[in-house]
Amino acid sequence: MTPETIPEHLLTNTDETQIADLLARCFTTDFGGRSFFQTRHSWRHILRHEGRVIAHLAVQLRAVRLGEDLATIAGIADVATDPGHRGKGHAATLLQAAISTARQSPASHVLLFGTAKLYPATGFRPIQNPLTYIDLTDARSGQLHRDRPEDHLQVLDLSDTTWDETKPLDLLGGLF
Repeated sequence: MTPETIPEHLLTNTDETQIADLLARCFTTDFGGRSFFQTRHSWRHILRHEGRVIAHLAVQLRAVRLGEDLATIAGIADVATDPGHRGKGHAATLLQAAISTARQSPASHVLLFGTAKLYPATGFRPIQNPLTYIDLTDARSGQLHRDRPEDHLQVLDLSDTTWDETKPLDLLGGLF
């Protein structure tokens, strides 16, 4: 199966519905019927089987503040594989597609929040930067979380610049 890369603005209503249904099957978190958790993404990678979306990974290209520096990162989110299609390497295929696309973007690093074994196997490493972000649960601006490390934050360097996990990280908005 070959993954499709779809810029956010080219998602069809059918794509949106199928992705929302997939996310509802895969997560206990309520996505509110949306095809995204907190904010829209820059692009999606999907796999289809018999015309249905069976695996999904979203990427959000964004500027963040790392210490005093402004950095462009690709944030991976909403990784999901239909329960009936798990164990076939679909998430790994989508992750490789996302990394390949991110390498062609202005991003210097890829960040994600996750614990799956495939992340370190792909070169991601855990980081403990003091983190600032706005809670956007239920698609509403909520509490500002400041200077708290997140247990499941991981990074993959896309360039010769190594991520500095001693500096505070401000996501300049919500999680991805």
